[in-house]
Amino acid sequence: MTTSPETAWMNHPAIRALVDQASALALEERITLVKGLIPGIADALSEEEYEQFVTFIRLKGERYHEAKAHPGEGRADRHTPGERELEGR
Repeated sequence: MTTSPETAWMNHPAIRALVDQASALALEERITLVKGLIPGIADALSEEEYEQFVTFIRLKGERYHEAKAHPGEGRADRHTPGERELEGR
């Protein structure tokens, strides 16, 4: 998990522990966990912010698949934009 000025305030060790615990679950359980988080996230965001969130989640998966398909090539050669590019960071 990387840290940027925008996320420096977050409790990264606690988030990592939650991610590690979730990773121990079966795939179906992890999907159910994500689905369970969506209503609270959607409720806390405007419609525009929610659409941006959904786009970032989709792109995260696409970037992962792209990196996995091209190991060792690095970020510079990827075609799928990341959050930082989309946010102008």
